[in-house]
Amino acid sequence: MQAIVETLFDAVYLIAVLTIGMIMIAKSGSNKEYRLFGIMAVVLGAGDSFHLIPRALALCTTGLDHFTAALGAGKLVTSITMTVFYVLLYYVWRIRYRIGGQRNLTVMVYALSALRIVLCLFPQNQWLSATGSFAWGIYRNIPFALLGLLVIVLFYKSAKEHKDEEFKHMWLTIVLSFGFYIPVVLWADRIPMIGMLMIPKTCAYVWTVWIGFHAMRKELEP
Repeated sequence: MQAIVETLFDAVYLIAVLTIGMIMIAKSGSNKEYRLFGIMAVVLGAGDSFHLIPRALALCTTGLDHFTAALGAGKLVTSITMTVFYVLLYYVWRIRYRIGGQRNLTVMVYALSALRIVLCLFPQNQWLSATGSFAWGIYRNIPFALLGLLVIVLFYKSAKEHKDEEFKHMWLTIVLSFGFYIPVVLWADRIPMIGMLMIPKTCAYVWTVWIGFHAMRKELEP
């Protein structure tokens, strides 16, 4: 039952975000904000597919134990693409609210992103191991959490200042995604049921993508 339900959920998720992303890229025209948002959605879906497709194959065939290396490699790819996702979201913020300058802020975004990616590439993460490293799971997620917090604050303040009804909940989607993700990092190895929080975390990302898509349809379509 788990294999069927989880595989269907992941398939719907991947198809939805990739389809929305490609539609946004195709229909954005000269609008840089929504084209970038579409690229962001495709990066999200494509990156997650490296982990979710092997997981679906494992659940529907011989089990997770036989796909350890593929699942680990997929997690590595997803970790990197999720970092890129937030960098792109930062630029969506800059374009949407016409933010100029802010060199120190941009440097901070790139520094946190680079640190996150470098930490992910260290062999101590033991990506291809069945257990992995709990400590390195913490290390690599510290700059990622700080990057997420920064983007949360930026969208919260700007949407409020500009009375932006379309993006007023963007900050909340990011809060929810991290709120569901952090317990998985900390406790899923010891309490496997906590891993189920990845489902609402995924739903939060779908909400993020939908906000951009809905805003584009309202603004650009006749």
